[in-house]
Amino acid sequence: MKQQSLASQGVFEKYGRKSRREQFLDEMETVVPWSAMESLVRPQYAKAGNGRQPVGLSIMLRTYFVQQWFNLSDPGVEEALYESAALRRFVGVDLGVAPAPDETTVLRFRHLLEKHDLRGLMLEAVNIHLEAKRIRIQTGTIVDATIIHASSSTKN
Repeated sequence: MKQQSLASQGVFEKYGRKSRREQFLDEMETVVPWSAMESLVRPQYAKAGNGRQPVGLSIMLRTYFVQQWFNLSDPGVEEALYESAALRRFVGVDLGVAPAPDETTVLRFRHLLEKHDLRGLMLEAVNIHLEAKRIRIQTGTIVDATIIHASSSTKN
């Protein structure tokens, strides 16, 4: 489990429940093959050098997926990470330690994926993984994205 600062844990909340977004993100945590995604991207991802330290690959991959799932622009995903504790927890951003990826970093990551044609490979890997678990994703708006466990007779 990722270590979080006191500020990011929400320990002062007395009442609460998980939103649909949080439930969706919890499910995606378990169904997306994150280590396989990282293995696909790692050879092309920036290495630490003399310049600015790159944002962690796990954070960038999760930011990219959140951007796709919730149809967010580069500035939109940056803003969403600052507004939503649920998204920050899922992505692995702890504002007590480091800022969320900025829109330029998100743009560069997307361009890296496009340049090396990794988006198609990632989609294929996720689809194969989900199909093996007999899971189908049905999309809609941000509030009704659901996961459907398909029966064995379902082809889609």
